Amino acid sequence: MKVYFDNAATTPLDQAVIDEMMPFMVNHFGNPSSIHSHGRQVRVAIEKSRKRVAELLNTSPSEIFFTSGGTEADNTALINATEQYGVKNIITSPLEHHAVLHTAEYLEKTGRVKLQLLDVDPLGNILLDQLTALLTQEKNCLVSLMHANNEIGNLNDIHTIGEICREHDAIFHSDTVQSMAHFRHDLQNTKVDFVVGSAHKFHGPKGVGFLYINHEKKIAPYIHGGAQERNMRGGTENVYGIIGLAKALELAYENMEAHQKQIESVKSHMITLLKDKIEGVAFNGGGADLNNSLYTVLNVSIPPSDANEMLLFNLDIEGVSVSGGSACSSGSNIGSHVLTAIGADPERGAIRFSFSRNSTLEEAEYAVNKLSDILKRESTI
Repeated sequence: MKVYFDNAATTPLDQAVIDEMMPFMVNHFGNPSSIHSHGRQVRVAIEKSRKRVAELLNTSPSEIFFTSGGTEADNTALINATEQYGVKNIITSPLEHHAVLHTAEYLEKTGRVKLQLLDVDPLGNILLDQLTALLTQEKNCLVSLMHANNEIGNLNDIHTIGEICREHDAIFHSDTVQSMAHFRHDLQNTKVDFVVGSAHKFHGPKGVGFLYINHEKKIAPYIHGGAQERNMRGGTENVYGIIGLAKALELAYENMEAHQKQIESVKSHMITLLKDKIEGVAFNGGGADLNNSLYTVLNVSIPPSDANEMLLFNLDIEGVSVSGGSACSSGSNIGSHVLTAIGADPERGAIRFSFSRNSTLEEAEYAVNKLSDILKRESTI
């Protein structure tokens, strides 16, 4: 049996998305910047996709810009907003994806901003009182806090964060890559300046994403050399990627509640099985809180064992695809910066199980049984 529980890394393409993309791979090959009929046909398809994405997110098509993915979108927002608005302080958390953290560190290293990281508690929750205090002390601030953590599944209340930022005249960017298409985003009623999406996280194609820029914020282009994306991103568009992104987001919104219920049943079943079969098991962050977490992610903490070093490899041999690691140990290894930030024990193993609408109860049982077998086998060697 082959089991795929690494959907936070990437998801399989939905067949309906493939079907939607195929005509633009085979027949509709025109350059959307060309003025002839072949080009115009493709241009119309791109703009229909933009309109559909905007409708689903309750915003205007003029606020949606297609990119190569979430990393480019995050970089564009942070770097260009810093330059455009004279940002002197970036406030974020140590739990952010490297697309945000490394970009913020680059801006600090080049002398453009002061970078400040919020404290987090052992469950990975940020301290909103600290955010308020920092924004009261500092001026010209950009706040970047993700909606859902890709490693431990914690959710941030981006509505409350947005309110705090508006009260203190701060720019608010949120990396929404993991929550996009898994939760409904109503951008007309969320006080956020930038959010991002990446199609391959919700059964769309790789290499395409988008950046939402609130109409109240104007930033310069990040990629130069063409007038594409209304002069905001030079380069011929990834046409069939954009078509696929819009279709994947549409499918997610049409069936979101049913998908969530199904995925939560698998996650809940796995939690029960893990507690039953693995002595001393625990969970990193807040992902095991079924009422307040990213329902697609569960980060499992395995007791110290000689088996932990080869755990992912041995699971792979048994047909179980997952990701994970451990906290960093004082420079002796390169581990998870997220687990390190929440104070996870570096001697314990960590496995991230991440689910999709394709995940089943039977797969959860198989994965937990194989994990249990590996731990028992290694403990007797």
